Amino acid sequence: MDGLHNLPAPEGSHRDRKRLGRGPGSGTGKTAGKGHKGSKARAGHHGPGGGKPHFEGGQMPLQRRLPKRGFTNINRVEYQVVNLFQLQQLEETEITPEVLSTRGLIGHPRRPVKVLGTGEFSRNVTVSAHAFSKSARDKIEGAGGSVQELG
Repeated sequence: MDGLHNLPAPEGSHRDRKRLGRGPGSGTGKTAGKGHKGSKARAGHHGPGGGKPHFEGGQMPLQRRLPKRGFTNINRVEYQVVNLFQLQQLEETEITPEVLSTRGLIGHPRRPVKVLGTGEFSRNVTVSAHAFSKSARDKIEGAGGSVQELG
């Protein structure tokens, strides 16, 4: 023995799994521990809460009683969001999506980035992103920096 991770398991601590329905000699042959007949002996769903999800016993289910609303806009642009207080902590003079990605502020440099105006900003830097909120743009330009909108 060369360590605790190599200790042998005690005798009888690992039981073989029960192989159901494998002949009378196994002790769980024929009915495989399910008894005789009845809904619980059969395949599928049975018992309280064991039915099909959303099935309400033939009553009109909730998801069909409620009206359909809205739609999914296929042209929606999903931005990665960065706030000004996060940009304030970077020491670069030019902030691009690549810089934000290497610093771990966004996930992927090629997905669109939007800069929001939460927090104070007092650095003279050039910020490149795909979109800016009005307050973010005002704070960056107010601090002497410039904003570059990417296509």
